[in-house]
Amino acid sequence: MIERDPTRARDILRAGGIVAVPTETVYGLAALVHDPAAVGRVFAVKGRPRSHPLIVHIGRNEDPGRWGEMTSVAEALVGAFWPGPLTILLRRTSLVPDWVTGGRDTVAVRMPDHPLLLDLLDELDDALVAPSANRFGRVSPTTAAHVESDLGDEIDLVLDGGPCRVGVESTIIDCSSDTLQILRPGAIDADDITAVCGRRPVASSGEVRAPGMLPSHYAPNAAVILCDDRNDADLEVRRLIDEGHVVALVWREDPRDYANRLYDDLRAADDVADIIVAVLPPPVGIGLAVRDRLSRAAHRREGDVTVR
Repeated sequence: MIERDPTRARDILRAGGIVAVPTETVYGLAALVHDPAAVGRVFAVKGRPRSHPLIVHIGRNEDPGRWGEMTSVAEALVGAFWPGPLTILLRRTSLVPDWVTGGRDTVAVRMPDHPLLLDLLDELDDALVAPSANRFGRVSPTTAAHVESDLGDEIDLVLDGGPCRVGVESTIIDCSSDTLQILRPGAIDADDITAVCGRRPVASSGEVRAPGMLPSHYAPNAAVILCDDRNDADLEVRRLIDEGHVVALVWREDPRDYANRLYDDLRAADDVADIIVAVLPPPVGIGLAVRDRLSRAAHRREGDVTVR
């Protein structure tokens, strides 16, 4: 069921239900943080491993320091970018339950920039977990229709806030240690963070510590082949068609438009093709986030990315 009125979503969440909610990045599958049964249902519906941590979504009047140990860098980032598509990883406080963090000693927190969700969070006077409202590892949803197609009657409500403005998941920045590290690229990039902090973050490395860090993620059913430019992509499309494949090309010239429409384009291509050829944008700004999502979409669980 799709509705635009947050009152019904509020009542369902308070009663222990799960609701798909809009954010500026992608739609999330929400449950109250301190309701273990509801959070467990989020994991079950998505098919998400319990060890994979969730992001705590907080409202305008919430203090992030209740959830994690704030540092001067974290304070600066929150002041500059919240509400917005930035998640900060902090040392967790005793308020955070293990079922949110996968037992880790850190917690990811963000304040989303969508008026409907912010109003809902303010009414709830509580925090939500809200991983992407889709099957684990598959293409993320950026419209209410995407959620309904993926999850159907398995969830209690889809709160329709229109198409997502950004279109790719939030940047995750690790503020839990002296090493400032981007764990997942997004709309807020290293230059933005450096301008605020006076320190340049490094790229992620090591174990999975936050959502979206698995090698294979955001994946359609069709195989995805990546190309470095449009000319190579056109040649690859013709070659594959000559071999008898049904092929779709995914590419947009403007990186922000590419990010905004990426998941919609992947879903549309997946409906008609058995192979998707995607062009990688330049590795700067939000183009880094698009490259990250495409590389994970192209990473088959049994093999490596195919780049031509």
